[in-house]
Formats: sequence, structure tokens, C-alpha cells
Amino acid sequence: MRPGDSAEPGAAGPGSAGLSRLDRFLPVWIGAAMLAGLAAGRAVPGLGSALEAVKVDGISLPIALGLLVMMYPVLAKVRYDRLDAVTGDRRLLAASLVANWVVGPAVMFALAWIFLPDLPEYRTGLIIVGLARCIAMVIIWNDLACGDREAAAVLVALNSLFQVVAFAGLGWFYLEVLPGWLGLDQARLDVSAWDIARSVLVFLGVPLAAGYLSRRLGERARGRAWYEGTFLPRIGPVALYGLLFTIVVLFALQGEAITSKPLDVARIALPLLAYFAVMWAGAFALGRVSGLGYPRTATLAFTAAGNNFELAIAVAIATFGAASGQALAGVVGPLIEVPVLVGLVYVSLMLRRRLTAEES
Repeated sequence: MRPGDSAEPGAAGPGSAGLSRLDRFLPVWIGAAMLAGLAAGRAVPGLGSALEAVKVDGISLPIALGLLVMMYPVLAKVRYDRLDAVTGDRRLLAASLVANWVVGPAVMFALAWIFLPDLPEYRTGLIIVGLARCIAMVIIWNDLACGDREAAAVLVALNSLFQVVAFAGLGWFYLEVLPGWLGLDQARLDVSAWDIARSVLVFLGVPLAAGYLSRRLGERARGRAWYEGTFLPRIGPVALYGLLFTIVVLFALQGEAITSKPLDVARIALPLLAYFAVMWAGAFALGRVSGLGYPRTATLAFTAAGNNFELAIAVAIATFGAASGQALAGVVGPLIEVPVLVGLVYVSLMLRRRLTAEES
């Protein structure tokens, strides 16, 4: 049973009595992980440098490992033989493409300029975050909100393909061309398609391949009943352990920067808060108007609101440097995204109960 699932349709999500202690108190554990990371980053000299010493595709190795551990159990739960039912849903695919690659970057561009007109480094960093569409943590949020796992796998894969093809071009448009047309300050983004493809391969390809092989080999050896009734419940909690570990490391890496520049962090946080709220609510409304059921509507909302912060941070560091304002803005992204999207999981589950009651 995944977080938010229940034996009865429409039952409560996280917080229901039948869930494990880890699931019921998820916001508490996430808050504790944030505080632990901040405290460790401030209290242990050189911890940030040690965590950054070994990197995978521009991302600290501990973060990379945490992300891979976090994503594998959820991708192992996907029923890959049902993906054709998702790929045939043209309404879902079209809505996702519009929300992610037309609306999302434009909304972040507008919010960055509205909230940070006098801070070009932070503004550029936020625009980069807006261009890096979801491929990682969104899988966790979707699962917690009882979204459609198969749909999430397809939309994440679709976003990954578009990321490789469109990221550099959209960066050029939103940082150079559009500001020039509007008479605004221009920035420059130099990133190759191979850099983006490598990030996608590491942070999606590896756990996706592991999840697919686990299901295929597990079902072949022991059958689907054993795989879903015995194996998946055993590995399920690992995803949340990976999430908590990743949060601790993220906050430890940037603990000093966050606590030494609280006003800067607050200014970066405001457009991010607006972005996550606008994108999630808009995509959820679009799903309902398009006639999608709750599971796929929730999946559309979370995939539209989430971002590929691994790629955004890697691009900002590679282009502008680890100590740049662009890199700080990239790092603040997931620090705001985590608590906001956890909150939206609960909003989504509340709407799920209401929609289920209306349809019954």
C-alpha cells in the first residue's frame, strides 16, 4: 500500500489511521530533516565542501544517491504493461505539454521580473529553474497524492525528451531574445543538449531502468501477486527515507548561505511560492476542465508544478559558478518546493475526497 492509499476508495490520505508512522507524520519528518540539515551545515565546519567534493553530473554525490534511492521504489511500482493506456490519452499529453513547455517557463519569467527587477542574478537563476521541468521528486509527490503512477512515468519521460530538445533553445529565448524585445536586461545561457541529456540519463534513466527490470524479473520469477503483495511493501518506505536524506543534504550544503542571507532567500522564495501555487492550481483546473479523472488530474498538477532542480542547479553552477546568485536561486528552488508541494499533497487529497463524494 502506498502513502495515501487505503483499502476503501476515497479513504483519507496521509494522516489516516491505517498508515505507518512515517507516512502519518511526513510533514514532521520533513521539517525535522530541514532543521537537521541547516544545523549540520552551520555546526560542522567544512561539511558543505566535503559533500560537494565528489559530484555526479555537477550534483553532489550524496544528493545524487538520495535522489536515485528516492525514485527507484516508486518506479518499481509502475505497471509498465499499462503504459499504452496513458500514451493513448491525447487530452492528458496535450495538457501536460502546454502546461510544462508553454505556460510554465512564461509564468516563471513573468514572476522573476515582477519580484526581482533589481536582482538580475537571482532573476536569471529563477528563470533557469522555470525551464527545468520535472523528472525526479514529482514522482514522490504524485504517489503521495494518489495520482496515476503510469501517467506520471509517461509524463516524466515526455518531459525528459523535451528537456533534451528544448531547454537550450528556451534558455536563449527567455534570457536573450524576449528581454531584448521588451527592452529589459539580457543574460546568456551556454548549455549543450548533451549536458542536459546526461542529467536526464543519470536522474531518470538509472532508476527507471532499475524499476522496470525489478518488475519484469520479479514477476517472471515469483508472479505479480508476490511482487505487489510482498516485494513492493518491503521497498516502499525506502523512497521516503531517500527523500528525507536528500532534504538533509540539500539544507546542509546551503545552510550557511541560507542563514547568512535570509533577506535574499526571502525575496527568492516569494516568486517561487507564487509559481508553485499558480502552476499547481492552474494545471489541476485544466485537468478537471479536460474531463480527466482525479488520478490523472493530480498527476498533471504535480508534473506541471514540479521542477528538475538537479538540472537547474547543475546548469547554474556550470554557467555562472558555484558562488553565483544564479546558483543560490537554483538551490533555494527545492528548499521552497519541498514544503509547498507537501502542503499541496494534502490539498490534493482533500479535493480527492470531495470529488469522490460528488461522483458517488
